[in-house]
Amino acid sequence: MTREEKNIVIESLVEKLNAAPNIYLADASGVTVESINEFRRKCFKENVKMQVVKNTLLEKAMQRTGKDYGDIYSTLKGPVAVLFSETANAPAKLIKDFRKKGDKPVLKSAFVQESVYIGDDQLDSLVSIKSKNELIGDVIGLLQSPAKNVISGLKSSGGKLAGILKTLSEKAA
Repeated sequence: MTREEKNIVIESLVEKLNAAPNIYLADASGVTVESINEFRRKCFKENVKMQVVKNTLLEKAMQRTGKDYGDIYSTLKGPVAVLFSETANAPAKLIKDFRKKGDKPVLKSAFVQESVYIGDDQLDSLVSIKSKNELIGDVIGLLQSPAKNVISGLKSSGGKLAGILKTLSEKAA
């Protein structure tokens, strides 16, 4: 690969790193071509971009973004598949789901919502992170809950009051 080709790859990675707020690094070495293609298809369906890159090129691209990737640089050893995602927990769910069939891919590290996660033992924590839409749904549900309670209380009280008035009017007549 010539220097010009490397620069093109680095610039492409810089664009992807800046565009995707969530980045996962996984080790998929030893996985069959058929399995890795199946994983790529699942990534595509979940709007997760996957790319296998050289560690040195990825490191240079990460440095050019100006973001603080912390200890992620220490995980850039051996084969690395980079997963770019808009949704914080989508790649973690994909990895966990795919590993029901085998022990790969292994999570090396992740940069999710400005936080760094190192090691495969962090996978369960990453799966449980809620996406922006899930959090918005939770907040809306919490806001609607008191209003629903008041409305149902008023409806049931109104029914009781109407029943009492009807009974009283029947007795009076």
